[in-house]
Amino acid sequence: MKDMIMETGIQLFGEKGFKETSIQDLMDELKVTKGTFYYYYKSKEELLKDIHLQYINRLVQHQESIINDESLNCEQKLYQIIYSLIHDIKKEGLTAKVFFREMRHLSDENLDVIVSKRDKFRLNIQSIVEEGIVADEFRSDLPADIVTFGILGIANWSYFWFQPDGEKTDEQVSKIFHEILVQGMNGPKNS
Repeated sequence: MKDMIMETGIQLFGEKGFKETSIQDLMDELKVTKGTFYYYYKSKEELLKDIHLQYINRLVQHQESIINDESLNCEQKLYQIIYSLIHDIKKEGLTAKVFFREMRHLSDENLDVIVSKRDKFRLNIQSIVEEGIVADEFRSDLPADIVTFGILGIANWSYFWFQPDGEKTDEQVSKIFHEILVQGMNGPKNS
């Protein structure tokens, strides 16, 4: 039942928004009583926090499996991470939308937990960029932190517009993003 509450929360928070969705809306959708909700969650915010944690934990875990793949160079790791973010839109698009849009409704205490994990995801990408600079795969004149924010901005915004069943596939979009980013990072080097 807890998983069903979370799935329903994702659906309603994604469609209506967190503030506009009541606990009663969740229970009406599930056709259960409020007591069922309170058995699993103390509050609607706790449900939102769990949605955020499940999403970011899964992302970090998958990202770290890519990072730890010694058969990939930095450019390939970067592509795999971009592709995984775009590929997941079909399955996780609504969850990502809730993650990015509804984070502002978390209390400072809950937000701190999510932000630390989000920062880990960002810093993992930054470490790939930095490693790629040292390995001479990427330009050394571009600040790794700004490049990382650019990568995340491009990939994360896709959740709002990319249609998995649209004209371009997830692989095509990922290759376009990768080409833009890597060609930009592989351009002329300033020593």
